Amino acid sequence: MPNFIIQTHRKNTIYSNPHLFVLNKGLNSGKPQKTEFTNSFAIIFSNEEDLETVYWIAYSLWKSKFWYQFLCGSVIPFLRINDLKHNFSARVNILLLDHEAHQKDIKALRLLELKEEQFHQNINLINDLRRVILHRYCKK
Repeated sequence: MPNFIIQTHRKNTIYSNPHLFVLNKGLNSGKPQKTEFTNSFAIIFSNEEDLETVYWIAYSLWKSKFWYQFLCGSVIPFLRINDLKHNFSARVNILLLDHEAHQKDIKALRLLELKEEQFHQNINLINDLRRVILHRYCKK
């Protein structure tokens, strides 16, 4: 089981160990990212392997809207650090019990992310070509 520390991220803090950030305000609360957010929690790991493993668990929890049930606040919803610490650690332990299935899921998620990025690039190319063709009508 990976060991990690969850703490509130403070601006201009430099972390020497591998780390990731989890957004804590708004409807995207729980979103993991390797670059810092303004309102976020930092999860610090002892090695890079644990970071990569836990990143995909955090990503799957965010995508499945797992954190919605823990959001508080009427105007701007937010995620409390105690809710994240308790529930995230529990979910990581449960999901890592079947490590082989988890590794298979990570490979599938990476492939899907790659295909999604290629799809967005193709959509951008199609839109660029459409603009070029339509621009010809404006010139005449």
